Amino acid sequence: MYRFLLTPRWWGINVFLLLSIPFCIFMGSWQLGRFEDRVDSHRDAEERAVTDQREEARPLDALLPVTKATSGKQTTARGRYDTQLLVPDRQLDGEDGYYVLTLLRTDTGNALPVVRGWLPGTPDPSEVPAAPTGEVTVTGALQASETPGSNGVSARSGLPEGQTAAISTASLVNLVPYDVYDAWLTLNRGDPGMRAVPASAPGGTGLDLKAFQNLGYTAEWFAFVGFVIFMWFRLLRREVELARDAELGLAAEGDEAGKAGDGLPRQPADVSSPVQ
Repeated sequence: MYRFLLTPRWWGINVFLLLSIPFCIFMGSWQLGRFEDRVDSHRDAEERAVTDQREEARPLDALLPVTKATSGKQTTARGRYDTQLLVPDRQLDGEDGYYVLTLLRTDTGNALPVVRGWLPGTPDPSEVPAAPTGEVTVTGALQASETPGSNGVSARSGLPEGQTAAISTASLVNLVPYDVYDAWLTLNRGDPGMRAVPASAPGGTGLDLKAFQNLGYTAEWFAFVGFVIFMWFRLLRREVELARDAELGLAAEGDEAGKAGDGLPRQPADVSSPVQ
């Protein structure tokens, strides 16, 4: 009854089954490993954020350029506040609001974007406390330039004058007449009247959309294993039923010839004859 398993067609089906199952398991395990790596990276980043806040602040130039290792580190810079911009569409503790971003002109000639704090509601320059005058020293967490359209950063264009969607060098150099550091700083304590903005985790360390895509791909690969096995048993059952019908003489000659040739079922032959 099972002689059909020795036909070339079934040899090909069995080889496909034996190769596809370990391949799918390997790919599913790899995607699961990627997800677990992102979870571990996210956990490490959260733990490091707490540790970084306790470290002694280091000079800005000693931490540049910003990398995953230096992002979130405590830094200090000295200069005079200059241009002030508002960054809309920013949430803090689930509440809508905006950042107050002021550029600090340093002795190097470059300006460091400093997030002085967060305010609720829609951007309103009249509600923003004035920046301190004279030379100031700021201390806070170092952050990498944002990328519009990723990690919740708005990619809006056509904003009113005095606003920017992203805190990035590429955006700011078009708004001010001087060079800007490829980094920004969020104060540990917000200026009077504003709430401090907590440092964000470095790019690629959070549980973002890519992390959950890895988890989804894991489920897909393991589901495909089940699908392949299910289809193999379905084909096997069909072939066994055809072989049994042939042994009992229930299958037409065309079915037997078709089964012997390629294993595919055939429609029963019309054995009736027209009435003369």
